[in-house]
Amino acid sequence: MSIERIDKILSHEGFGTRKGIKKLLRNAEVTVNGTRILDTAFQLNPDKDSVCVDGEPVLIKKNYYIMMNKKPGVVSANKDGKHQTVFDCLGNEYRTPYLQEHLHLVGRLDIDTEGLLLFTTDGTLTHRLTSPKTHAPKSYLVRLMHEESADGQQKIADVFRRGVRIPPEDNEDAADCKSAEIEWKGDTECVLTITEGKYHQVKRMFRAVANEVVYLKRLSIGALRLDNALALGEYRELTDDEVACLIQ
Repeated sequence: MSIERIDKILSHEGFGTRKGIKKLLRNAEVTVNGTRILDTAFQLNPDKDSVCVDGEPVLIKKNYYIMMNKKPGVVSANKDGKHQTVFDCLGNEYRTPYLQEHLHLVGRLDIDTEGLLLFTTDGTLTHRLTSPKTHAPKSYLVRLMHEESADGQQKIADVFRRGVRIPPEDNEDAADCKSAEIEWKGDTECVLTITEGKYHQVKRMFRAVANEVVYLKRLSIGALRLDNALALGEYRELTDDEVACLIQ
């Protein structure tokens, strides 16, 4: 992180709006390396300098990374007039002015789809994981309406590996999908790994081979796997190791 203004940093960390920080500096003891600061334009290096508010150290984060186990019925959006959104599920600590402006989703999940959602303020990471040039893998647990025999499973695996053409849906035209890998777990259950994110892609892929998805859960994005300890709707910040596996 480069040199930043004290008002920007404190707003980032949830101490109020940039305008509110001016009042905070007057009414509270805000120090940098032990020296009280009154000027909102004061600049510091968050990587080296120590900031305290009324004697309590301020942990300055460069970026936020949050994993959620999305529950069905919730929309992957900031706002929605009809449904609860995944942002509504976050606690007040993630509703600071800075985070309301900068926290965003890395990809989306359909309203009826469960599983791994990633929130971050790291635009570079988002671009890396969502760019078509990156081919970041995403794995899904899929349950199907119709049973597939061993022969049928092999045929589907071969079709997906070659790249299947998916049918049109809503306003989306038919499209060709890149190679995908499938691991069968039973007659109606499998784990599918794709490297792109077309509209309703997984559902359309199975529709192209005469089956229907009845349950869908995202298990991983890149090297990040969903924490099985998270119940539906729960979330937590990523560990340092999890962040490292995503950004390396």
